[in-house]
Amino acid sequence: MTTAGPAPAPEQDKGGLRTALAGLTTRGRSFLAAGIAAAICAYVLGQSDLLRVGLLLAVLPLVCATVLYRTRYRVAGSRRLSPARVPAGSEARVHLRMDNVSRLPTGLLMLQDRVPYVLGPRPRFVLDRVEAGGRREVSYRVRSDLRGRYPLGPLQLRLTDPFGMCELTRSFSTYDTLTVVPRVEPLPPVRLTGEAKGYGDGRQRSLALAGEDDVIPRGYRHGDDLRRVHWRSTARYGELMVRREEQPQRSRCTVLLDTRAESYLGAGPDSAFEWAVSGAASMLVHMLERGFSVRLLTDTGSSVPGEGADGFAGASQESADAAGLMMDTLSVIDHSDGTSLSPAYDVLRGGNEGLLVAFLGDLDEEQATVIGKMRQRSGGAVAFLLDSEIWTREPGDVAGPGAESAAEETLRLLHEAGWTALLVPRGASLTDLWRQADRQRTGVVTGGGMGGRS
Repeated sequence: MTTAGPAPAPEQDKGGLRTALAGLTTRGRSFLAAGIAAAICAYVLGQSDLLRVGLLLAVLPLVCATVLYRTRYRVAGSRRLSPARVPAGSEARVHLRMDNVSRLPTGLLMLQDRVPYVLGPRPRFVLDRVEAGGRREVSYRVRSDLRGRYPLGPLQLRLTDPFGMCELTRSFSTYDTLTVVPRVEPLPPVRLTGEAKGYGDGRQRSLALAGEDDVIPRGYRHGDDLRRVHWRSTARYGELMVRREEQPQRSRCTVLLDTRAESYLGAGPDSAFEWAVSGAASMLVHMLERGFSVRLLTDTGSSVPGEGADGFAGASQESADAAGLMMDTLSVIDHSDGTSLSPAYDVLRGGNEGLLVAFLGDLDEEQATVIGKMRQRSGGAVAFLLDSEIWTREPGDVAGPGAESAAEETLRLLHEAGWTALLVPRGASLTDLWRQADRQRTGVVTGGGMGGRS
């Protein structure tokens, strides 16, 4: 929740009478013009009664503007988002509360909140007279099909006089941010296990090993439990030694997201790039829920800062915060200007990365070779390939010459490198593809005919 302080007192506003006159409504300007015209006619015709009418018409809007300008309304506003982080295509509700903190009741108030056009029309509310110390609460809904971070605010109050001659707008200075994250598709648990050490059933191994004593002791530190004193080593080294606990072995997963602008065509919520971002978000959340140490990596070699070299740890108290930080990163991720996946490969060259899940755009032969090398740095590798020709093709159109063969050739190269690779049709479900990846690998292991390798 963001709380805005009281609206500034009228005497703190700058501009004086000019500010008040600028707030005259069409009615107020009409009265003023009619009054001036009547006064001129009265002077020319020598009609004193008409002069009095003209003065009344001209003075009325000026008096209303002056009184409204000097009104000592002290109003505090607050805004609360529910929720502050929402998936694309879902609605969030914004709650506004106005408190009259002055000793005088307010007149008619018109409340307006500024929102970006992608979230919907600008909300406006009319608040009746608010008694001294009173409160009014209103709410509105916002929705966006496009992920991103959208500012809400600042709040604006429009004050009017009883005759509708003048309107003055006063703004608060604070605003909130609504984060629209990618859609997350729940994924079923599959048995993509049996590859190199470091993922798969590692969570069970880590739970089994947690708490076992390491055979190598270390020196005693202030605060160590005396029950862990290793007396044999203490006698040997002549100083107090304690047993170390072995660090649990945790499964690892790296999610690679190809963001190169040249590898995707089209834009909008139904584009291939948005599908890839949503797929990466779904995979990150799924792996965190399964207890993996997860890292998000892009083609530029950048990753979300984690708790360590292995990335964020799942199945911990911080896993929800880790998922939130990754979702915040994916909510604003955009195309990169890079042309190569080599920076990401350089990051993976450090050693066994556990499970590697990649969401890739168009690949030429050179980039397919780079992706193939990444398989050597992982315990298992699954790739989802989004071909631009397929995603930009209208329903019923016939594929261009060589379009299917180019995508199939890329799949063949990835299969030969040891990847479990799948071509993503337009609008496909990641849940079905995830199961298909499992069946593809199982078919290879059992001698089936799915035609993929892992």
